[in-house]
Amino acid sequence: MKISGAEIIIESLKREGVKHIFGYPGGVVLNIFDSLYDNKDIKLILTRHEQGAIHAADGYARATGKQGLPSLPQGPGQPIP
Repeated sequence: MKISGAEIIIESLKREGVKHIFGYPGGVVLNIFDSLYDNKDIKLILTRHEQGAIHAADGYARATGKQGLPSLPQGPGQPIP
């Protein structure tokens, strides 16, 4: 059975107990967001700004003690890892 890299990432996040991802789609993370659409175990909280996603994930983690994960597209001037 072949699965995509995005599906591997989603499965890894599920195994780590991630329930919420904060961010917005674009660029190199589009495949991950496509996989999130089909997955009902992880909820996407759509933000309107990169900094908003970071603050939302941080606030969620502090308030609940659970993992808050930001997922953001690559912006201008950011090197591709």
